[in-house]
Amino acid sequence: MSETSKKSLSTDTADPAEAATHRSRVVGWEDPALSADAVPHHSGLGFLREILAGRLPAPPIAATLGFTLEEAEHGRAVFVLVPGEEHYNPIGSVHGGVYATLLDSAAGCAVQSTLPQGMAYTSIDLTLKFLRPITVDTGKVRAIGTVINSGRRTALAQAELRDSNDRLLAHATSSCMLFPVPAH
Repeated sequence: MSETSKKSLSTDTADPAEAATHRSRVVGWEDPALSADAVPHHSGLGFLREILAGRLPAPPIAATLGFTLEEAEHGRAVFVLVPGEEHYNPIGSVHGGVYATLLDSAAGCAVQSTLPQGMAYTSIDLTLKFLRPITVDTGKVRAIGTVINSGRRTALAQAELRDSNDRLLAHATSSCMLFPVPAH
């Protein structure tokens, strides 16, 4: 490992200016195989309710970005995030990839909530429109996903990202492919 890499991994620094600007965050998550193994044994809504109840772990991406599933009902899923500096892009606002992850999660899980036991989904596409910037001053944001149409092989969902004043921050649509999952 180079000396530069070693220094970047160290939280100790002799430079007071660097120490004053350094931030760190520790992230932990549960084994994602626990949830993946449970998918074939629940309806989509039942699976999401198991996560809500804490009987199944949330996916690692939720821990990595710091968002949580707040609501799940048939055809609807809601995720929440309190934006922090760790979500920022180089120009001082929340990175578009964070918007996309929240909206993809909300739209996809809205589709998942409609699936019978033995079925799963995957996103085919995500079309996203950014409408307002998000910063730490925005406060809690909610990604609200709803199903627009569901067929035998595909589903179409939308998701809205809203702030605590119900202002629309971003909007997305997502097509999802539906497929059977065998029980392990």
